[in-house]
Amino acid sequence: MSVNRNKPHLLVLPEDDANRQIANGFVLNQRINNRALQILNVAGGWGKVLDKFLGDHLTGMHNYPHRHMLLLLDFDDDEVNRRQLVISKIPVQLLQRVFALGVKSEPERLKTDSGKSYEQIGAVLAEECAAESTVLWSHHLLMHNQAELARLTANVKPFLFQSM
Repeated sequence: MSVNRNKPHLLVLPEDDANRQIANGFVLNQRINNRALQILNVAGGWGKVLDKFLGDHLTGMHNYPHRHMLLLLDFDDDEVNRRQLVISKIPVQLLQRVFALGVKSEPERLKTDSGKSYEQIGAVLAEECAAESTVLWSHHLLMHNQAELARLTANVKPFLFQSM
């Protein structure tokens, strides 16, 4: 489903299929306003996430001031440098609407550690965002996202989550 570009919305650009499945699980949560969220096609690597964002989405970000973008990538155990590199490539005027989240290593490890499918992981993460809880978000493979998650949630919660 595509979003209304003239209303606040979030586009999710996943690195790979595992991240796409996590995003799909997030969307399946009943509290999500799925008219305000769209999952884009898999980029095919963290560098390609950045390339696709810079090559295919900058114009849309400039043209649609209500658009927010989540770059969903694997940090491959280099979360500090990778996040800094990604953020350094984003134009300053868009930094408040672009976010980079992901598993510290790879989603496969989180799936194994949690004993959940990718979609179940996404559903739990959505529920925790809606409920302002951080049980799974505090997992050692996700806890490096805390500051970025807080920034993302503050920006998108008003339009992304429906009250139950």
